[in-house]
Amino acid sequence: MKTAILSTLIASTLAILSCQSYAQDDVNIRMSWWGGNGRHQVTLKALEEFHKQHPNIHVKAEYTGWDGHLSRLTTQIAGNTEPDVMQTNWNWLPIFSKDGNGFYDLYKVKDQLDLNQFDPKELQQTTVNGKLNGIPISVTARVFYFNDQTWIRAGLKYPTNWDELNAAGKVFKEKLGDQYYPIILEHQDTLSLLRSYMTQKYNAPVIDESSKKFAWSQQQWVEFFTLYKTMVDNHVMPSTKYYASFGKSNMYEMKPWINGEWGGTYMWNSTITKYSDNLTKPAKLELGPYPMLTGAKDAGLFFKPAQMLSIGKSTKYPEESALLINFLLNSKEGVDALGLERGVPLSAAAVKQLRENGVINHDDPAVSGLLLASELPHEMKTSPYFDDPQMVALFGDVLQSIDYGHKTVAEAAKYFNQQGDRILKRAMR
Repeated sequence: MKTAILSTLIASTLAILSCQSYAQDDVNIRMSWWGGNGRHQVTLKALEEFHKQHPNIHVKAEYTGWDGHLSRLTTQIAGNTEPDVMQTNWNWLPIFSKDGNGFYDLYKVKDQLDLNQFDPKELQQTTVNGKLNGIPISVTARVFYFNDQTWIRAGLKYPTNWDELNAAGKVFKEKLGDQYYPIILEHQDTLSLLRSYMTQKYNAPVIDESSKKFAWSQQQWVEFFTLYKTMVDNHVMPSTKYYASFGKSNMYEMKPWINGEWGGTYMWNSTITKYSDNLTKPAKLELGPYPMLTGAKDAGLFFKPAQMLSIGKSTKYPEESALLINFLLNSKEGVDALGLERGVPLSAAAVKQLRENGVINHDDPAVSGLLLASELPHEMKTSPYFDDPQMVALFGDVLQSIDYGHKTVAEAAKYFNQQGDRILKRAMR
C-alpha cells in the first residue's frame, strides 16, 4: 500500500515538474502584417506588452507596406513557411482556403481564444466549411470624405446625390483650376463606387456564384463604364493617366492630396486616419452624405471584415499563437496599444474599454463613417470573388485602356465581361 502511494506521489511530482518545464520552455513564433508606420509602431508596442505577460513566448515581427505583401505570403503558404500569426484579408479565403483547410481552424484553440467576444454572424463571414479561418478585427465600408477647406473655397456644400457630385467637377475646374478635383480614387475605389451606383439602380448582385459568372448583362457593363467615362469627362475625378503621372507612392503621400487640390475620396472608414493626418492644417476631412438614387433598396456598399488575424496551417504552436491573437484583440493592454489603428474593433471587450477611455468618439471620421454605413441599407452581400486580386487588376487595366484611348467604352465593357467570366470560372472551380 505504502509502495503504491509512494509511486503515485512520484508520478504526480514528475507530471507537475513536466508542466512547469513546458511552461518555461522558450517558444519562437512569427507574426506578419502590412500597413503604414503608424500601424507598425502600435503593433510592435502591443507585442512588447504580450512578451511581458508571456516571457517564454518570443514573437518575431514581419511587417511591410501593402505592395508585394500578398505575393510574399502566397510564396510562403505554398512552401509551408508562412508565419504563425498573420494579418489576412477576407477576400483571400477563396484563394488560400476554398475547403477551409488553408488556415488553422481557430475553433480548435477556443480555450486560448475567447470567441464569445465576437458576434457569431461576424465569425460566420470568416468561416469556411465549418472551420474558422480568421478572427475579423473590424468591419469596414467605403464612404465619402471631403476636405472641408477645399470645398469652402469652391463655394459648394458636400453633394447629397449623384447629380450634385457630377456637377461639382465643373465648379472645381472653373473656380479653383484644372488641377482641382472633387474626389480622387484609386482603381479599386472606383470599382466599388461604380458598383454602388449600379446596385442602387438595379438592385442586383454583380456575381452569380451558382453559375460562376457575372450576373450583369453586357448592356449593364456598358452603362457601368460609361459612368466612369462621364465622371472623368466632367472633371469629377482624374483619369488613371493623370493619376499615374504622380508615381506609385500612396495617394495620401502625394502633394495634390496634402495641399488640398484633391478635394475628397471614397475610402474605407477603417483607414481614413492616414489620409486625414496628411492634410495641410487647418484642413480636415469630414464625413460626407452618401448619395442614394430615388427608390433604391440597397446602398451598394462594399461592407466586409476590414482585416482578420489567422493562424498558419503549418504552425507548430497553435495554442501560443491563439494566446497572441486573444491578447491583441481582447486584453486591456493589447486593446490600449492598438486603439483604432485597424478600425473600430468587433471585440465586445475592446469596444467597452475604448468607449470608457474616450477613444471611440463619434466625431472621429473612422467611427462616424462606420455608423453612417451601418445605418444605410446594405442587405446585399458582396461576393469575395468581386474583390479577387485578378479581378481588381483586370479592372485597372480596362480603365487604362479607356483613358489612353486604346478601347472604346463598349469595347472595354465587352472585354471586361469576357475576361471577368474567365477569372470567375477559374477561381471557383
